[in-house]
Amino acid sequence: MPLLFFILKYIRKVVNRIKKKLRINRQIRAREIRLIGSDGEQVGIIPIRKALDDASELGLDLVEVNPSTRPPVCKILDYGKFRYEQSKKEREARQHRTNITLKEVKFRPKIGTHDYETKKRMAIRLLKGGDKVKITLMFRGREVVYKRQGIERLNTLAEEIAELAIVERRPKLEGRNMTMILAPKTK
Repeated sequence: MPLLFFILKYIRKVVNRIKKKLRINRQIRAREIRLIGSDGEQVGIIPIRKALDDASELGLDLVEVNPSTRPPVCKILDYGKFRYEQSKKEREARQHRTNITLKEVKFRPKIGTHDYETKKRMAIRLLKGGDKVKITLMFRGREVVYKRQGIERLNTLAEEIAELAIVERRPKLEGRNMTMILAPKTK
């Protein structure tokens, strides 16, 4: 059953990509269009037949660039080359996108100094890697009464690594856990 779900999801993705295709040549339904020539200059509002003739004389395609305006905007260009350049731009945009994930560092209010330093180094390493860090202070039993000390502990940690991170969410008590989210500083 899960495999079927993923196959259907993939098919929907492909269908959406196909829907994004632009109308070309005889697929354009408007009687008049605003034409942009192959050199990029605006020709003006002309009948669709004349625009199709102009495009065929040049050996290029008439592509509907903006169908939502009245009259629709069409451009004379090589459609195959245009689609290739679009896919190349999309691929390049996907490569430059950075995935920021949320990593978590947990500790207790009565943590020893050495253990605290180890957890701090872990948070610093995650921030340098470009990830957001969720610091969780876990209270057990009656420790939850001392939430002011927990807030002070988290604020101290935030001050100690202030050159690497900004506090995205201040310390907040959620049940028996107090959480704070740190994000890496942008350069």
